[in-house]
Amino acid sequence: MTETPLTLAEVEALARAAHDGQTDKAGRPYAEHLAAVAEGVRARGGDPEQIAAAWLHDAVEDDALTRQWLAAAALTERTRAIVDALTKRPGEAPEEYARRILATPGARLVKESDLAHNSDPRRLAVLPEATRARLTGKYAHMRALLGLARESPGQG
Repeated sequence: MTETPLTLAEVEALARAAHDGQTDKAGRPYAEHLAAVAEGVRARGGDPEQIAAAWLHDAVEDDALTRQWLAAAALTERTRAIVDALTKRPGEAPEEYARRILATPGARLVKESDLAHNSDPRRLAVLPEATRARLTGKYAHMRALLGLARESPGQG
């Protein structure tokens, strides 16, 4: 890549624009989740490449940006690799997804922050019981696959 990588402020603006109008399962603006994951990465000691990946971690999976965009984006190779690792493939087993995350330097920390925010009891509390139970199990399974201890309620 000969191009200067986007700054964190530029990546944040891009991510916010890409997810504009999207909401999370609780109906909140999706950018709130991205900001929380990026802040969680920063708080966990993540570097700027990981923070950039946190802002973009769902962009390709949610069809906000394309794989072609990611391949050509003015990002570092490491940031691109982390975003790619965190992008679930259709029909992919959780075990395969976790193996790719673990094999990609820097990706596990971003996923840890994502899981922490997704598992926040305050976020889960507004969801229907069946959805809350399903997601709680899904997040616990992924934490186990990644070798992450369960975080205390309210962390993340």
